[in-house]
Order: sequence, then C-alpha cells, then structure tokens
Amino acid sequence: MKLGMIGLGKMGYNLVLNLLDHNHEVVSYDIDREKVNDIQQEGAIAATSYQDLVSKLEVPRTIWLMVPAGKLIDDVISQLIPYLQPEDILIDGGNSNYKDTIRRAEQLKEKGVHYLDVGTSGGMEGARQGACTMIGGEKEIFAILEPLFRDISTEDGYLYTGKSGSGHFLKMVHNGIEYGMMQAIAEGFEILEKSQFDYDYKEVAKVWNHGSVIRSWLMELLEEAFTKESRLESIKGVMHSSGEGKWTVETALDLQTAAPVIALSLMMRYRSLEEDTFAGKVVAALRNGFGGHTIEKK
Repeated sequence: MKLGMIGLGKMGYNLVLNLLDHNHEVVSYDIDREKVNDIQQEGAIAATSYQDLVSKLEVPRTIWLMVPAGKLIDDVISQLIPYLQPEDILIDGGNSNYKDTIRRAEQLKEKGVHYLDVGTSGGMEGARQGACTMIGGEKEIFAILEPLFRDISTEDGYLYTGKSGSGHFLKMVHNGIEYGMMQAIAEGFEILEKSQFDYDYKEVAKVWNHGSVIRSWLMELLEEAFTKESRLESIKGVMHSSGEGKWTVETALDLQTAAPVIALSLMMRYRSLEEDTFAGKVVAALRNGFGGHTIEKK
C-alpha cells in the first residue's frame, strides 16, 4: 500500500526502511531536509510540506505520525487537518499519553478522520527488522490496515487492543515494566561491583543470557555494552526518563493499584540526576542500546 510518514527520527527512519522492504510506497516528510533526502535515496518519495505529502497520497489516505509525544502531535495534526478528507486515517506510532490519544480520536472523529494509536516497542532494531505493535482504535480500521501491521511487526508481534487509547495505555504499562526490569538488573550489577569478587561483567551478562531465568534482550544489550567498556567507565550514571514511567505510576495511583517496583525505579531515575552510581551507568547503557537514547559522558 501507499502511505505517508511524518517524522524521520531514530524510529521513523527505520520504520520507513522496514516498510520499503515490504514493498510499501512511503511518502516521507520531516522538518530536517537532510533526513528527507537521505530516505529518498533509500527509495521513499520525498515531500516538501504537509500539503505536498497529502497531495501525493490516494484517497482515503493513511498517514503515520512518528513524532515526539505532547504538543508537537497536536501541532502536526492541526496543520494536517485542512488537507484531510473524511475516511482518511491518521496513525500515532509514538509514546503519546493515552488520555491525549482519546481526546484526539474524539476530535478527529467529528471531522470524519479515523485515528489509530499504535504503541511501538523494540527500539530502533525493532522498527527496522520487526517491531512489537499494540494497536488501539476502531476495529474496522484496524482490519483494513492489518496487513500493514503484520508486515512491519515481528512474527506474532502485533495485537489489536481495543478502543482508542488502549494501544498507548498498553505501551505505557509496558514501559513501566521496562523501568522495573532495568532497575533490577542494574541493582544486581551494582551489588557485584561492590563485592569482593572480580567478575567479568561481559561474561556474566553472557552466561545469564544462556539458559537462566533472567535471560532477555536487555541482558544481550548489556553484554554488548560491557564488551565496549568493561566497567562503563566513560558513562555517567544519569538515567533520564521520557514520561511513560511517571504516567504508569500516576495511573496506578488513580486506580489505587500498588506498583512499588515501578514507582521506586522511577524515583531512582530522579535520584540519578544528583548521584552517580554504577546502577545508573547500567540503565543509561541499556537505554542507549535499545532506543538510541543519549548518554552523558564523563
């Protein structure tokens, strides 16, 4: 099929390459013209503006938004709306707050435009090779686009989650769990670091990823990080957060549901802004490994 892609950051760019691999036509736009030119060299169709992108798509149009959550999404939608028609479809593949997603879906419905919220996991590698996608919105619209989600996702890696907001809600909780998992791994390695034993952390991560109960992609990424630096010497133990962990904790409080592990992992990220720890280095390295998140160097 032919669709538009707005946003060619780390995830959006790789997602376009994934779509091209599956013989989809992609009209791409980004405020960074260099990225548009680069993706054009890979086979995408370049657009010079929102209006140009819309004009290059057949009705009803499908446009995927891969831009940072928050006001920017609202700004992009408001600039697109004048060029859209009833039955066009917008997909938000970023990490939007599910409450914002519900609001946007209702506003777009009044104009006859369909809106799918797609929680996208797997980092840059997933976007390129096969992601995990969690899709909320009208079931009839999902059914139309299911072949698209099947193509870009890993095997058994996509799920229709229900009404608008449910895809982003599921991704929010996924990221909350991710916070807790990374913090537990980081604390374990900090205990090793402070012990009287001299461990090779690369080998520890490797053996734990072969047959142990805690084997995981995170452990694989950690092995790669320790291969580059045996003690992560150049990395500051600063663990930034992008919002989903906080939203998960806030939602747990609203639902009066205990989530102490996720909540404390969030608190530890805030603490890392004040105190450099080995555990912080581990989490920073992991975030860089799967999502390309910036790490602060010493």
